Amino acid sequence: MSKVPPIILNNGVEMPQLGFGVWQVPDDEAEKAVATALEAGYRSIDTAAVYGNEEGTGRAIAASGVPREDLFVTTKLWNADQGHDATLRAFDTSLAKLGLDHVDLYLIHWPLPSRDTYVDTYKAMEKIYADGRARAIGVSNFLPEHLDRLTAETDVIPAVNQIELHPHLQQRAARERHAELGIATEAWSPLGQGKGLLEVPAIIAIAQKHGRTPAQVVLRWHVQTGHVAIPKSVTPSRIVENLDAFGFELDEEDLGAIRALNEDRRLGPDPATFDVV
Repeated sequence: MSKVPPIILNNGVEMPQLGFGVWQVPDDEAEKAVATALEAGYRSIDTAAVYGNEEGTGRAIAASGVPREDLFVTTKLWNADQGHDATLRAFDTSLAKLGLDHVDLYLIHWPLPSRDTYVDTYKAMEKIYADGRARAIGVSNFLPEHLDRLTAETDVIPAVNQIELHPHLQQRAARERHAELGIATEAWSPLGQGKGLLEVPAIIAIAQKHGRTPAQVVLRWHVQTGHVAIPKSVTPSRIVENLDAFGFELDEEDLGAIRALNEDRRLGPDPATFDVV
């Protein structure tokens, strides 16, 4: 069984606070990486239609021997499939590729505000949720103004908003709005997509203080701040290392030093203008 504690989503569903992401992992490599992650103890796997690795992810899940009820599987609707009917078709395709009869969380990948289709898209997801084919539904990369419109025009408050979030982009306003609405905050690129963040002197000093790695310190910050985090790696030793963020505590001095690293600097696109399909 996984040692990762859960958070309770706004509909009562439990979601592991630390999961395994497969962004930019080719399908054949995803199968091996997900298998390694499941063997290490991860029980939450995050993929997406646009990643092109739902099939490899599904093969690893099927071969793992882990009971389905012990897993939490997330996938996401790609931008080209937004719209009510297209969403329903795309969801069927994702389920088939994953080899599953339901997912635990289904997300709209980007809001695409210039196209004005995310409300109709979400209404289709409400049907998927009502039919029991997704245990929870939510969004990704939505700004507070998108969430406010969505919650005003639909019936099911998103369970999760998955956003770029790391010590250089701490998203305080978004996190506050999520808390007000009862939406869980999930961090993509929780380690900042590369070595830069993990080489920051303050992070290294905290790691040395606790006898941990910089990555474990950053993931511990996410956990103690209440986020869900989905680090990605294809290196077996790092897959195992990233899971071990629960045997120590950051003190207030550590947390203050990390808060001071915020630069409001994105590594990915701005959701207000991103319009790629």
